Amino acid sequence: MIRIFAVDHQNKPMVDPPLETIKNNHLKWFWVDFNKPTEQESALLIDFFHFHPLAVEDCLHFLQRPKLEYYEDHSFFVIHAINMDTLTPHEVDIFFGEKFVVTFHLDEIPEINQFWGTIQRMKNFSQIGPTEITHKIMDKIVDTYFPIVHQIEDHILSIESNFDLSNKNMIQETFSARSSLFKIRKTIFPMRQLMYRVTESNRLPISTKKMVYFQDIHDHLIKLSDIVDSSTEMTSEIRDNYISINSFRMNSIMKTLTVITTIFMPLTFIAGIYGMNFENMPELKWHYGYFLILGIMLLIGIVMMSWFKRKGWFRND
Repeated sequence: MIRIFAVDHQNKPMVDPPLETIKNNHLKWFWVDFNKPTEQESALLIDFFHFHPLAVEDCLHFLQRPKLEYYEDHSFFVIHAINMDTLTPHEVDIFFGEKFVVTFHLDEIPEINQFWGTIQRMKNFSQIGPTEITHKIMDKIVDTYFPIVHQIEDHILSIESNFDLSNKNMIQETFSARSSLFKIRKTIFPMRQLMYRVTESNRLPISTKKMVYFQDIHDHLIKLSDIVDSSTEMTSEIRDNYISINSFRMNSIMKTLTVITTIFMPLTFIAGIYGMNFENMPELKWHYGYFLILGIMLLIGIVMMSWFKRKGWFRND
């Protein structure tokens, strides 16, 4: 589907005029949105708009990294919107010129649909143009990153505040949150680099006064990057704490088993000797031999336990 919004030099809006009318000089600017276009509609990028073939190829093939490219009469942006359910990126391509904006996306982008409805309700178009439209699209898409990042951050803080080794799902939830952070990181960091290029560019038809708004988007992306880094570090700490506490508990268990095994080693040795039942064992004929051997074994156990206690084997620190 192709949507068209245009404004003439008298600042009068035109909604979905015939495509041929946008080439008329009486238009002040226009915005064409390719929303889940067909192959025939996609072909108009070259056949009608005559955009650079490399930029059109980027629109139609695979998921491109966020980037900015300059061509003779327009600039080409690739930005990423994020699906809030799956955290997968959806590519949005923007052809930006002094008098036009052409957006192209193969998936439904709620932020663009929302702004499309907003611009149709506007009454005054004297202060809006291609620069403002491009900024608003980028700003709305970046703003949707915040709920996702904050939701993951809150979940990680909840895991940390309710840290419980008996909860078998805790470590799985931690790794799941960590995986989500890595997914969104692949979008936020390239977008931050893109916006830095935009703010430092001298080739875009954007005045210094209006460039401040793009700088604000870059600041938002820096904040998002910091939150993602902090949350990722927090998941690492939860993982390390889990491993450390589990190792400590395992060491305590192994220490207890070692003490028990060491105490029973001489007792097992004595029991093994007198369990051989050879006929030439004089101790087997003792009247009180059984009680004597049991007493010796008990004495050995008490002595060894006392010695281990003095050595600090029973302390947990």
